[in-house]
Amino acid sequence: MKIQQYYLACLSHASYMITDDKTKTAAVVDPQRDIDQYLADAKAGGYTIKHVFLTHFHADFIAGHIELRDKAGATIYLGQRAEAEFSCVKMKNGDVIEYGDVKLEIMETPGHTPEGISILVYDLAKSRTEPLAVLTGDTLFIGDVGRPDLLASIGVTADELADMLYDSITNKLVKLPDATLVYPAHGAGSMCGKSLSKETVSTIGEQKKFNYALQPMSLEAFKKIVTADQPEAPDYFVHDAILNRKERASLGAAMEKTLKPLSLDEVLALGKTGAQLLDVRDGIDFEGGHLKGTLNIALSGKYATWAGSMLAQDKPIVVIAEEGGEEEAVMRLGRIGFDNVAGYLAGGMKALAARDDLVERTERITALALAEWLAGKRPDAGVPPIVVDVRSASEHAGGHIAGSLNIPLTHLDERISEIPAGRLTCTTSWAATRPGSQRSYPHKPRFTVYHRRRRG
Repeated sequence: MKIQQYYLACLSHASYMITDDKTKTAAVVDPQRDIDQYLADAKAGGYTIKHVFLTHFHADFIAGHIELRDKAGATIYLGQRAEAEFSCVKMKNGDVIEYGDVKLEIMETPGHTPEGISILVYDLAKSRTEPLAVLTGDTLFIGDVGRPDLLASIGVTADELADMLYDSITNKLVKLPDATLVYPAHGAGSMCGKSLSKETVSTIGEQKKFNYALQPMSLEAFKKIVTADQPEAPDYFVHDAILNRKERASLGAAMEKTLKPLSLDEVLALGKTGAQLLDVRDGIDFEGGHLKGTLNIALSGKYATWAGSMLAQDKPIVVIAEEGGEEEAVMRLGRIGFDNVAGYLAGGMKALAARDDLVERTERITALALAEWLAGKRPDAGVPPIVVDVRSASEHAGGHIAGSLNIPLTHLDERISEIPAGRLTCTTSWAATRPGSQRSYPHKPRFTVYHRRRRG
């Protein structure tokens, strides 16, 4: 038997395929919505994907259980407390699926969500009683545990979920053998926790030593420590958690409708009726020239997370990309359930070659030049600008430009009135910036500060 991990860095998401060479059977756990890699690997190894498990209803991405059911004929398995529109097999504590040398045993581990399960994986060629690994979903991470305050379900409070999480950790997971491999559903960068490691596999023994949430403590101490200093969850999490429960269109069917070229006139018409114009090129290209009224979220960064944070699910989206990049941009929106794409601008920015009246540019300034300006060492540049730091409050508290105004990017629209009108404005962040907007701002940012920092 083999356990194959698939790690999707842009969503900090890990999924798994567990294969058996005797029966040529495979099971996939917590798949991403674009399933081609599982199908390709199964075909290459001669396996049939018969089972697909969701450890819980994920909030940060749309899982590929519907796609694997439709394409591979796989049966969907969920925890017994899960309520779904589609046909599935509900599994309770101790239930087992066996094929060849593989035994998958369900351990109910609620806390992040009520229906959460972990999956004990046994290699029967080695032992029937000692698990080789445990796939912990979002209950136990490397260095952290799943937050109980992310999305309290109907009829279940965050406090009740914290009680469940404590029980799942202290009475179930930490009692597994120390050598048991731990394979979680997320790594560093996920907002499903606050201290996730960059490592994607560990052991129960290592986590008992180094994971802050697995140290001996009272229930009240546990609840206090796991809920403190959690990052703000993007608005799209609720949308995805609900959509993962539903019978819905597959990604392929959705993209047949959304991946279509649009003329410039069609894009302009959609923009006038409230469509969201999304430029997915790198920031340096966007700042050099972009269609007025567009939002820039680069494909090269945390594209899906920022798109889910900044875009609405109930308004059409028009993609503007480098030629050849349109399919990736639309597919990655589909990964988080944004199937409301109206199409993409045919030809990209080349479509604006003869329409300079529609092109807007944003000046860039280095951190050193801004520092000199703010210190009054550039009198030729005029009055220093207002610096708007659009990082999170915790990032701002960790170090910022003196005198900067902190408005997190996800709250910029609602708090834009806090920026005084009539002054040059400079935005500074590590993430997306919004130099152009369809909203009637009193003063749009004129500069963005250029930082040299690793992509993503």
